[in-house]
Amino acid sequence: MRLKITYIALLLSVLAIGQNKELLYDFNDLPQTLNQNPGALVSFDKHFGIPLLSQFHLNVGSSGISAYDIFKDDGVNINTKIRNAIFSLSKRDYFTLNQQLEVINGGWRKNETTYFSYGIYEEADIIAYFPKDLAILLWDGNADYIGQSFSLGDVSFKGEVLSVFHFGINKQVSKKLTIGARAKLYSSIANVNSTNNSGTFTTRPSTTGDNVYEHVFQFLDGKAQTSGIASLLADDNSDIKEDIKTLRKRVFLGGNLGLGVDVGFTYQPKEQHVITGSLLDLGAVFHTKDVETYHLNGSYTTEGVELVFPPLINAEGTTPYWQNLEDEFDENIKIDTLKGNYVTWRSTKFNASYRYNFGKENGEDCDCYAGKKPYQNAVGLQLFSIFRPRQPQFAATAFYYRRLFDFLRLKLTYTVDDFSYHNIGLGASFHIGSFNMYFMGNNLSELQNISRAQSVSLQFGINLIFDSDE
Repeated sequence: MRLKITYIALLLSVLAIGQNKELLYDFNDLPQTLNQNPGALVSFDKHFGIPLLSQFHLNVGSSGISAYDIFKDDGVNINTKIRNAIFSLSKRDYFTLNQQLEVINGGWRKNETTYFSYGIYEEADIIAYFPKDLAILLWDGNADYIGQSFSLGDVSFKGEVLSVFHFGINKQVSKKLTIGARAKLYSSIANVNSTNNSGTFTTRPSTTGDNVYEHVFQFLDGKAQTSGIASLLADDNSDIKEDIKTLRKRVFLGGNLGLGVDVGFTYQPKEQHVITGSLLDLGAVFHTKDVETYHLNGSYTTEGVELVFPPLINAEGTTPYWQNLEDEFDENIKIDTLKGNYVTWRSTKFNASYRYNFGKENGEDCDCYAGKKPYQNAVGLQLFSIFRPRQPQFAATAFYYRRLFDFLRLKLTYTVDDFSYHNIGLGASFHIGSFNMYFMGNNLSELQNISRAQSVSLQFGINLIFDSDE
């Protein structure tokens, strides 16, 4: 069991992905923008997403290194490149992954000022900070670091897979202000997290003289919380069909449950000026089922194997020396498996934007506050932040929106974040009658060699959008 948990933790540590949807945010032609801002302007009367095809989103990123840095063909030994990468990264560098799949999505207009929306989506969200001290210790060993402490606090990761049931209301309060809120019910499929660890490992000259060095494990306090995982990894669990059945139940409210809310607004102080903002996933999941927490705690000092070896086998044929050494370690460093409930908070996201609209259609009236017959062009700025275990992540985006003809709408973005200072993205939404299809991707400058990109984002979907004015 411990080996399985260790393997999963190592697997999570090499995944890389983020959650900023700068191309989708404030793209009011698409109903999915309501998931980014419940208070967005709504210009249609009804929408229905094609089940399982209305939105697929994948966002992957690494804040400090790309695959190209390791695998490029430059004549340098790969072991040297890995070591250089380890020392170039800091404990604040991170790898993240976010994936979303809409199961259903729909909405309808109650009246001229009120729009309701609903849906179900599956989401996987993982972040792992680079454990620099542990990486150096595993790669170089401790021979060259006598007297230097390696911190357990560098280990910090969080991963969850869950389904989200949501219902939202969008209300136009006045010609200038639209507000919105979305209630969410979370059903956790699996969760693992380990944050706020502490303690050190140090090799130093012996203080007793019995050996050259002594190894000190001091004030270790580490915890890994899991839910929905132990039963799947149990040694007596080998029935894949039962596992699939269990996971299916968790998707549809059979997992650990939680509650959350999204809120947002759109304010137009003047006809061509638009200010928006939203807070997403203000909520928590309460883990009470299939819960296991692994707790490491204690202090211990050992001088390792003595220079004068004791008899390894006594008269009874046992090996008391090694057994005693293991017993002494277990007595001082406790590794307990706990069953207590715990709570995890969702990674709350903040969005804000300013947009300037210009270029009306020739000679046509424009009710631009309500979102009908919008301007053909817009430029603006968007800010994004997501709260993470160690520190918030930030991104800033400049964008240009263009409505070409009546069937094609484009959005071009330039984003600066922890992954890149030259991230160019493009989104395209096609409208033919009520049929809508959209594609969005970023880091276009790295398409010739995608391995150079430190982040990659992809979104696409198919909707049916109905407007009584068309």
